Amino acid sequence: MNRALRNEYLAAMGLESWVLRAGAAAAPAAAQSAPREAEFGWDQLRARVAACTRCSLSATRTQTVFGVGNPQAEWLIVGEAPGAEEDRQGEPFVGRAGQLLNSMLRAIGLARAQVYIANVLKCRPPGNRDPTTSETAECLPYLEQQIALLKPKIMLAVGRIAAQNLLRTDVPLGRLRRQVHSFGVSRVPLVVTYHPAYLLRTPTDKRKAWEDLKFAREVCARVER
Repeated sequence: MNRALRNEYLAAMGLESWVLRAGAAAAPAAAQSAPREAEFGWDQLRARVAACTRCSLSATRTQTVFGVGNPQAEWLIVGEAPGAEEDRQGEPFVGRAGQLLNSMLRAIGLARAQVYIANVLKCRPPGNRDPTTSETAECLPYLEQQIALLKPKIMLAVGRIAAQNLLRTDVPLGRLRRQVHSFGVSRVPLVVTYHPAYLLRTPTDKRKAWEDLKFAREVCARVER
């Protein structure tokens, strides 16, 4: 990525320009290989999610929010749950938070279309409240099936609720950052950062989020697929 474009992306995040250290790894390119054999399961899984009535959220949703992106992506971005706009549009991370997420990804050389974006919950909790333990337990298997199909090199958990649910912990987000965690039986490397909606409210923490993104990129560069 040329420097002028990179600086434009960082400016969108409200950050100053940066310079790569000598020898720093370049951002991975999107996978261009032929579809994996497991990809046939995406449509079936999407249909199961759309018809799901496993918890009470099915009665209040407008529609399910399955996920969006490249089904062969190396990066899986995981948020907490759909908000009001996501519930209306059926796509995760839209609106201002989605625009900031796009800028965050571009700052490390990734387009939104290169990654896969999903939430722990596929339905919006009323009033955007935190998911309950039972709602998470009912919905998490869908995300696990998405991971099995995707086989990502890295997961980026954005926000406290997503991170704590994925890692089954109540440790504060600040103590989960800058570490390589793992998720599921396949032990997918998982890195934690702030939710874009939080960064919109607390722009002073954008610099920390930028450090998290660089760390995640370094982790991804070390992972073989």
